[in-house]
Amino acid sequence: MSTSTVEAARQPGLAARLFKSGAHQKLLAFASLVILLVGFSLASPNFMQMSNIIAILQATSVNGVLAVAATLVIITGGIDLSVGTLMTFCAVIAGVVLTYWGLPLPLGILAAIAAGAACGLTSGTFVAKMKIPPFIATLGMMLILKGLSLVISGTRPIYFNETPGFTEIAGGSLVGALIPALPIPNGVLILFLVAIGASYILSRTVLGRYTFALGSNEEAVRLSGVNTDFWKMAVYTLAGGICGIAGLLIASRLNSAQPALGLGYELEAIAAVVIGGTSLSGGRGTVLGTLIGALIMAVLANGLRILSVAQEWQTVVTGAIIILAVYADMMRKRRIV
Repeated sequence: MSTSTVEAARQPGLAARLFKSGAHQKLLAFASLVILLVGFSLASPNFMQMSNIIAILQATSVNGVLAVAATLVIITGGIDLSVGTLMTFCAVIAGVVLTYWGLPLPLGILAAIAAGAACGLTSGTFVAKMKIPPFIATLGMMLILKGLSLVISGTRPIYFNETPGFTEIAGGSLVGALIPALPIPNGVLILFLVAIGASYILSRTVLGRYTFALGSNEEAVRLSGVNTDFWKMAVYTLAGGICGIAGLLIASRLNSAQPALGLGYELEAIAAVVIGGTSLSGGRGTVLGTLIGALIMAVLANGLRILSVAQEWQTVVTGAIIILAVYADMMRKRRIV
């Protein structure tokens, strides 16, 4: 047998390369999304109506942005349980700046994003500098932010009725103004812009390279002379700023900052990340896969609601999907080993 033949035999096959890269899981997620769309369309003629499609996209916009933030952290090998309450906290901050203080809309937007980035930096400091496990650090941050949201707002919703243009952040449609046949909400447009930006950072920047490196082998990166603490804090800061955008989107949709809202959103975000092929052990993941996962979650919830499935059973289905997604991730890692 020739040397070239031996070398070719040693090379992993196409299926093995797809399995190692996680591409198979993204393909499986996309196929699952198509099956869900077809199945719900056949089950109910109301599912594929334009108004319902818009509702699905609007639901995806908030969870999708949160999932993008969670993706960045999970790729580093960490976890962020505070994304839901951080979103609420940022919405409350926007309410304070715009409603209580009466400042212009751009300042409210900047304040919400800056608050998210500051909280993300705080979580990153807990993890990187204080060496607190990410699960514990962000769990504590989740409770802190929930309490602060209630304290700052006085446990009452903050409404944006006196802020012109605020509801247009998520509810308006720049695309619809140009193409009336496509009334895509601004919230969905913002989701795609956030996803494109995060994907560019992961694939084209130093921060992106170190994000994957931290998740793959943080100790090797540290021994090579890289300031891993700085880059880890940078990732958490970026994720926090993205949560600030999610806070603006949900506040715009509700035309209010609801201080008791937020708990549970982190679970759906993490589920979308895992369904999309990002490994919970870190070092592997894509924003595109996360978007597919977020769409699956939104389509499933919407379809079950249209079919009049009870809310408690919707929760059961969501939990089962999370378990299956994590199990698939475990099987992938075993195959790689």
